[in-house]
Amino acid sequence: MTRRRALLMLAVLLGPAACKEDKAEAPPARAVTEDAIGQFCGMALAEHPGPKGQIFVRGKADPLWFATVRELFAFLRLPEYPKNVAAMYVTDMAQAADWSRPEPGPWMDAKRAFYVVGSRRRSGMDTDELVPFGTDAAARGFAAEHGGRVFAYADVPLEAVFPVTEERS
Repeated sequence: MTRRRALLMLAVLLGPAACKEDKAEAPPARAVTEDAIGQFCGMALAEHPGPKGQIFVRGKADPLWFATVRELFAFLRLPEYPKNVAAMYVTDMAQAADWSRPEPGPWMDAKRAFYVVGSRRRSGMDTDELVPFGTDAAARGFAAEHGGRVFAYADVPLEAVFPVTEERS
């Protein structure tokens, strides 16, 4: 076998492994503990009802925690915060048994969730919330009961994250 052919075979065999090293695995979602403090509010997540969020930024071992899903979206859309996101998770409310105390385990990839915007359910911070669900059907069922419209991750309107308020004189 020629040296050139041997190098070519080596490249073919090692190529997939080299590509795999470049694409780092997303860290798994973490359970909410007493150490989980909201990025914006500075309060313990376990004390708040409703869905939560967590973002892993590349180069940091621990996630950034969000007491509401709307805060997670705000973090992503505000220019002053890092955009080198390794993974982000939201509570799948279709898997949560209780709005007031969602279990620490029903996390899902935030980009795969369907969000109900404009429902009558309030966030853990008593604000409008983006309520995430693992399926379109679950989101539509929630919207039928609690109001609101369903959006995929990429289609959540900016106004749902940063509501425009009218000034009154």
